[in-house]
Amino acid sequence: MHDVAALAGVSQATVSLVLNDVSGSRFSRKTKDKVEAAVEQLGYRTNAHAKVLRDGVAGMIGFIGDYVATSPFAGTIIEGAQERAWEDGLLLLTVNTGGDKELEAASLDTMLSYKVAGVVYGAMYHRRLDVPEALAGVPSVVLNSQDRAGRLPSVAPDEVRGGYTATRRLLEAGHSRVGLINIESLESGLPAAVGRHEGYGRALEEAGLAPDPSLVRFGKGGEEDGYKYAMELLTSSKPPTAIFCANDRGAWGAYQAVAELGLSIPRDVSIVGFDNQATLAPYLRPGLTTLELPFVAMGRRAVEIILQGAGPDGRVELMDCPLVERNSVTHPKEMP
Repeated sequence: MHDVAALAGVSQATVSLVLNDVSGSRFSRKTKDKVEAAVEQLGYRTNAHAKVLRDGVAGMIGFIGDYVATSPFAGTIIEGAQERAWEDGLLLLTVNTGGDKELEAASLDTMLSYKVAGVVYGAMYHRRLDVPEALAGVPSVVLNSQDRAGRLPSVAPDEVRGGYTATRRLLEAGHSRVGLINIESLESGLPAAVGRHEGYGRALEEAGLAPDPSLVRFGKGGEEDGYKYAMELLTSSKPPTAIFCANDRGAWGAYQAVAELGLSIPRDVSIVGFDNQATLAPYLRPGLTTLELPFVAMGRRAVEIILQGAGPDGRVELMDCPLVERNSVTHPKEMP
């Protein structure tokens, strides 16, 4: 700072006021320009450790995720968080733990030692999880999951509304026999499986249709289960004319079953997925109508809550999953 002041021909106090953009400071535009030119010429950077000592927090927000950063599926959640942090002049310090609890603990310890302004604790898929005790000492938000203990605020997809929207789309197209291939059992307690199933049932009941257990299958979310259960449903004595697959990988398997049976999508069977996986849903033929997980919006909202203080109030904010229309849905064909 002494060198910057000498080159600009001003005092160190003036350099400090310019660099910290102190409101109400009385210096001319010309003085500010001279300081900024000297900073650029000398390659000056502020001392981050000194800033922490002065302000009590660093200009960073921590982001700890399991497989979020390495997943093309959920990676955009980091983009949203980083984007929102930068709007307030903060950087996002990101660590992908790969589910390694020792790495998670060490990373969190380091983040807290840097006095980050807050921590986003993210997960690749929506579930209830145990949050590290250390997060109690800093503004924190659980992202794409929920704090099992109900202490920290959480931001997650609205699974029930998503399941309702997907099923409603098929009902509005005229289908009355709508199958469901879920991603887990209801006993698992997985919010995505339970919520999407609930939304499916709610839409049927609203349309005056009694849910038919023979049209529902519970898999594990893989392509192989989508194929297996679509085969079962479509070769039954009373097959559905439409299937809601509770994830896109399951829908991919269902597409294969439909093709193997010599049927056509959407002429013979309509399909709706869930997730809008960028590497899959647009490239199926025909393109898959699906629900999009709002990763960018959720990442932004998590950082906003931290910037607002993120008290340990246990609230759960559910975000809408928009319908992405492609070409896998039409009205049921006329029966002979």
